[in-house]
Amino acid sequence: MTLVIERPAAPASTMPQNPAVAMSELLERARALVPALRERSSDTERARRVPVANIAAMREAGLFRLMGPTRFGGLERSFNDLVDVGVEIGRGCGSTAWAFGLVSIHHWILATFPAETQEEIFGANPDVVICGSYAPVAKAVAVPGGYTVQGSWGFASNCDNAQWSLLGVQFPPDEATGMPRGPGFVIVPSKDHEIDDNWQTVGLCGTGSKTIVIREPLFVPAHRVLTYAEAASNEPPGARVNANTIYRVPFLAAIPASLVAPAIGMVRGAIDDFLAMASVRVTRGAVAGGGRSMAEFQTVQLRVAEASAKVDAARLLIERDLRDVEQCAARGEAITIDQRIRNRRDQAFAVKLCAEAIDAMYAAVGGGGIYLSNRVQQTWRDVNAVAKHISLNWDAVGSMYGQHVLGLPPQGQY
Repeated sequence: MTLVIERPAAPASTMPQNPAVAMSELLERARALVPALRERSSDTERARRVPVANIAAMREAGLFRLMGPTRFGGLERSFNDLVDVGVEIGRGCGSTAWAFGLVSIHHWILATFPAETQEEIFGANPDVVICGSYAPVAKAVAVPGGYTVQGSWGFASNCDNAQWSLLGVQFPPDEATGMPRGPGFVIVPSKDHEIDDNWQTVGLCGTGSKTIVIREPLFVPAHRVLTYAEAASNEPPGARVNANTIYRVPFLAAIPASLVAPAIGMVRGAIDDFLAMASVRVTRGAVAGGGRSMAEFQTVQLRVAEASAKVDAARLLIERDLRDVEQCAARGEAITIDQRIRNRRDQAFAVKLCAEAIDAMYAAVGGGGIYLSNRVQQTWRDVNAVAKHISLNWDAVGSMYGQHVLGLPPQGQY
């Protein structure tokens, strides 16, 4: 079914904005949302989209300002701050944390676009919701003043709530030089496309990652264009007007971290749920162990230890890598290919660790884990769905790292 969604402009947050706001306050705002997000999580899954109420709550808390430029009321926080907030939200609702991470990272991407694009979008609403589908599955056609695009783009998470859409395209060669421009992004108003309501999935159901459809050629002015080469250059167009060096970090060295954060948060929330259950549950096993406290089983104890160690290791890997590339950018140093591919490896490996952690929890949860009301099973489905994302798929990204260190051309995006 194809839907045409009417999207009134989202209101800006009424939360006072201060670039110097303490991280502790931002985290407290995120934690304050967790109970309501948890309460709505089952409804979010059934609705197959992030509720308007969740988007409004994050906007009102000022969390969408995290990565935006200060000149538009943004906070210009670090990527690790983005991950920390995403982890907290993930403890309440994984699909909402997924949407939060993408809204935030798309604000960061928008800040790397030409200044005119930023004025057009941030100037109208610094809390704008931008969805995206990065794969360059359509060709942009050069026309006077810009390009036209048409086609369909899948996996556009949170598109139901978006006012703008970031879409991957293949650009034609530069007309002046004949040099290839390669793949990149265009950004279009969401009112100018349709949504194919095809998101029927076993995990991350609430992300609403439906397909965007543009049936007739749609004009995109030249200022709403960013090539992959520019985004990976350490010197994107937006860096000319946004001095903070976070906007000089190559996009794939950092973007996938916004998708790792929900996995970490979901596993941490599931561990909390499991501990609360195991501390009071008495087994009813008819063959062995009946009448004993679940907490007394050594296998349960070991799986809790394994899960907590793996999720901590995942967070530490991401923290180190993000700090490294931010510090390089702050020193004016180019982010090397070695660093980029290492970050890609660690992003995928962190999700692999999270999947292994929730597998351990689900193996220990017992027969109660087959009920849809059990949050551990929902997290098990959601985290394993994160691990299927092409940017975080261990087989694909791990192979790319192996190719690179073995002296072969790396096959993949970095």
